[in-house]
Amino acid sequence: MPKIVDHDRRRIELVEATWRIIARLGLERATMREVAEEAGFANGALKPYFPTKDALVRATFEYVFARTNERVRTAAAGLGGLAALRAFCCEVLPLDATRIDEARIVLPFWHVAIHDPVKAGLNDRSMAVWRDWMTGWLQDARQAGEVRADVAIAPIVEALLTYLLGAQVTATLDPANAAPAQLRRQLDVQLTLLSA
Repeated sequence: MPKIVDHDRRRIELVEATWRIIARLGLERATMREVAEEAGFANGALKPYFPTKDALVRATFEYVFARTNERVRTAAAGLGGLAALRAFCCEVLPLDATRIDEARIVLPFWHVAIHDPVKAGLNDRSMAVWRDWMTGWLQDARQAGEVRADVAIAPIVEALLTYLLGAQVTATLDPANAAPAQLRRQLDVQLTLLSA
């Protein structure tokens, strides 16, 4: 009887291998050969799933973003307003080894996306999801009286997003100034400024 291959699982294994290599060695070292070796497959096994390294990098970013969103949904379940916003921020901030590895993946992706409209579009769509969530939670917080009435929501969303993405840069390049306790205090400052 021929062996049944779970193609979806194999795609995930290849993406996870890519993630580990990028986090450990950087984007340049994440060659198709290196990914195949990391995943325990023959080099040619990647082609049916990811014909190019570009496709593999794109899939890896999508996977990281999806994992983050899954954590956010779990952390924010049953919450609203500032509590949901805080839960979201804590899942995006690089507060543990997994989230620092995620930052090590998105940083080189952003670098490539600067000159690649397809990847830039993927990033834009990802950030649009986060902006929508943040806007909704801040509107809920305003209605609940948690946020001052004079606070303009759109600039606050952009300021928080800039903080969250900047924290990913800092955690990878200057970890001494981005310890989890420091990042949580910084988040507290951001959210306290909004409080009614």
